[in-house]
Amino acid sequence: MPTPLLWRVLTTVDRGFVGLSGRLDVTGDIPADLRGRPLLLASNHIGNLDPFVLIAACREIGVHPRFLLTAGLLEAPVLGPLLKASGHLRVDRGAADVGAAYHRTVDVLKRGGDPIALYPEGRISLDPGLWPERGKTGAARLALSGGVPVVPVSQWGAHEAVHWGNTNVAGWADAKPYVTSYLSGIRRRPTFKVHFGKPVDLADLADGRPGDARRAHERIMRAITEGLAPLRVHEPDVPAFHDPTRPTTGNSPWRP
Repeated sequence: MPTPLLWRVLTTVDRGFVGLSGRLDVTGDIPADLRGRPLLLASNHIGNLDPFVLIAACREIGVHPRFLLTAGLLEAPVLGPLLKASGHLRVDRGAADVGAAYHRTVDVLKRGGDPIALYPEGRISLDPGLWPERGKTGAARLALSGGVPVVPVSQWGAHEAVHWGNTNVAGWADAKPYVTSYLSGIRRRPTFKVHFGKPVDLADLADGRPGDARRAHERIMRAITEGLAPLRVHEPDVPAFHDPTRPTTGNSPWRP
């Protein structure tokens, strides 16, 4: 499946935006034998700028990932049509047709082409140390169902660019934390570190076998965390950057 021209253009614009927002530092790579084949990129989720940074990092190594997106984004004015035309996939959490959407995603994965990027946590981490949350087994089930390799992606620094903010934006008071924190971030120019790890070994696990989806999920999350630890070696307990708008709940089960 060829990369849509529109998406190539948008990733170029994205790289300029990320360059304005901070410094990009990419390590690791996607093995040559996995390029152009069905592939999942599973990343930790630390801030609102994560997707932009991940797209820019992927562009640096020569791939153009497409995302699993909620219906709200794909139905938004202006942005929605652009995302649809770029080939991103729709997933409705909790919707009646979630099973059908899941199988559509597996079908797209099996066709190969651009990798599919997703966040197993499902939301920005609220762990006090910003380590990955427990997450859900969706990525693991997709990998096992389609026999699709998973490359763990670890990132650090994007949380410094834009505050967590609010769950709903209804006016200027809600939007202000995003705008003011981003303008402050431009002045500080944080470093956005992104590391592509080795593919997660799931060869001994099988789709539909009891417990294997959970085992695959655990391996994926531990691989992401393993790649994250060196990126934040000087911040092992809590982030040095304090975001007063981000609530903190629970504890990460994956923290080293």
